[in-house]
Amino acid sequence: MTGAETPTGPALPRTIDDVPGWFFRADQEAFSWFLDRQTEAGVTGNLLELGTYLGRSAILLGRHLRSGETFTVCDLFDSEAPDDENSAEMSMSYRDSLTRRAFEANYLAFHEELPTVVQAPTSVLADGRIPTASCRFVHVDASHLYEHVAGDIQVAREALSKDGLVALDDYRSEHTPGVAAAVWEAVFDHGLRPVLLTPSKFYGTWGDADSLIRDFLARDWRAEGFRMDSEIIGGHTCYRLAWDDPVPSPQRRPAPQRSASRRLALAVLPPVVTKAVRRQLQASRDRRAAH
Repeated sequence: MTGAETPTGPALPRTIDDVPGWFFRADQEAFSWFLDRQTEAGVTGNLLELGTYLGRSAILLGRHLRSGETFTVCDLFDSEAPDDENSAEMSMSYRDSLTRRAFEANYLAFHEELPTVVQAPTSVLADGRIPTASCRFVHVDASHLYEHVAGDIQVAREALSKDGLVALDDYRSEHTPGVAAAVWEAVFDHGLRPVLLTPSKFYGTWGDADSLIRDFLARDWRAEGFRMDSEIIGGHTCYRLAWDDPVPSPQRRPAPQRSASRRLALAVLPPVVTKAVRRQLQASRDRRAAH
């Protein structure tokens, strides 16, 4: 449940899960674990997010910001995209909902101050405004177009300190092959080492992946309800972490089962008869719903 309706707009979020977005349990836990480990190890550095949507992941990142560090987010929000392909992508996915005002309202519901906000294409960060090797954690979740993602990965590489970590979103989604191409190109051609894979994100480093992996595996993730497995990809042992929600969402509820006789009828009847039967069944359901 979200917070109370404000006098000037929609309800403010009370928890991170009230904020719209695609930042799920496995990644919330992974972000927190990696950032906590950096704190415990005395690793210092800034935080950077390329593509923030309405702030769900940024809110969690902001919780790990320490004194003397800066947190920068870069997003187009409701600005014009730099090219036609990016504009089409934005219009299809975000244009009606993504505004800087909405992001700032969500973020300020959890934090007293906003991060440094760069409202522009993420490519502007290639101009050196993020000091080289100044960041310990970079989250890339902006464009899904190959050329843009490849550029964002290069920005992350320049920004990260020696053992800094990058999280790359949508590396395996059906509708984002450009992201997959850019991510695995970085692995096989540019020295990025896999640390962890989740259903949504790829975590990697250009530094010491082995110690990160060793410490990550020391936690008993399975005992906490997570699935953990591994496989070797091109000589890299890749560990996968996933969370199975014990309460299915409405979108994942199993479809009602048809009776055996109905399944048989629909299978053997001619298509024109099948369609007529389905229309009659739907009309019957509509009448029952109306009463």
